[in-house]
Amino acid sequence: MTRRVIQSLAEPLAAIVLALLAGGIMIFLLSGLVPGRQPFDARLPIDAYGALVSGIVSFNGLTSTLVYSTPLILGGLGVAVGFKAGLFNIGGRGQFLMGSIASVAVISAIGGATGPWIAIPLALLAGALAGALAGFIPGFLKATSGAHEVVTTIMLNYILFYVSNWAIKGPLTLPRAPQPTTQDISELNGALYVLPFTRDLHIGVFIALLAVPIIWFVLYKTTLGFEIRSAGANPDAARYAGMKTRRLIVLTMSLSGLLMGLAGSVTLLGQVHQTSFGYDTGIGFDAITVALLASSNPIGVLFSGLLLGAMRAGSPAMQSQAGVPPDLINALQAIILLFLIVNVLRRVLARRRAGTSTPEPAALTAGKYSTESVQ
Repeated sequence: MTRRVIQSLAEPLAAIVLALLAGGIMIFLLSGLVPGRQPFDARLPIDAYGALVSGIVSFNGLTSTLVYSTPLILGGLGVAVGFKAGLFNIGGRGQFLMGSIASVAVISAIGGATGPWIAIPLALLAGALAGALAGFIPGFLKATSGAHEVVTTIMLNYILFYVSNWAIKGPLTLPRAPQPTTQDISELNGALYVLPFTRDLHIGVFIALLAVPIIWFVLYKTTLGFEIRSAGANPDAARYAGMKTRRLIVLTMSLSGLLMGLAGSVTLLGQVHQTSFGYDTGIGFDAITVALLASSNPIGVLFSGLLLGAMRAGSPAMQSQAGVPPDLINALQAIILLFLIVNVLRRVLARRRAGTSTPEPAALTAGKYSTESVQ
């Protein structure tokens, strides 16, 4: 058990350390572009990372970490559930937007006439169901026609993005606004409660924290979870055992979309409060990094989501104190993902050289290489 735990932690930690080293080299090489710094300033990477840490450990930094981590955790759980079934849900962008728009629609319709105890739960439910519907479509297409979920979810992202724009510019638009935008839901009893003595820590954080043990329980303590993991580890064996793999595909993609839609709903109700024409998000793709970094384990998703959220919370301090733009965080996240993919490809090549069969790519990225992981 100790050996397996060390092995499971080694790759994510190595990817993080290597990404930080690569980011430091990048800052060093571009230091001449930072105002007040000399070219190839060896001190700048240290100052930048020091400012990043100082921005995280402050009280406001810690609360902002939790706020930024909330959609990452929910979205990471959605991607992780798909990975466990051997499915690659890359449609988080569209599912997130559908969750946001559905919540705005509910609050706009009943928020002014009812109290927050009615409007907010219904908005969260609508957002989750809208995301589930957006996940159901590619799941249904894969189960019935064999259409690959990567292709269909990417295409659906564009469709749902323009549906979102249509809703913002059409039925949900705020009258007489200078540009197409929805009404501020905080004016309609639709904003999530912000905890006392904090700047932005809303109760949606607890929804994300509660989702982690629920998804862990579903995956590892229920029959459904066993079937999902079995289908991901070996679909042929799962079918031979009598599992209805087509139904599992539809159900898993719907559950993945539900979590993504819930992430969009919580972000809208707790953080953004209104959307404007062209509203978009990178959470759907960030969630992939979170799930891969966690090896699709729900507990690991919690920590990887907190890590990426902390990096985003500390980026303003890095810019104000060291002059390094916060876009570096996006670069670090991309480098982490790159190193994780390199490790996956390394294992694929090692298996091919050993002459063993190679699982399908989506199952491989989930970290499932044998029936031992199902048990």
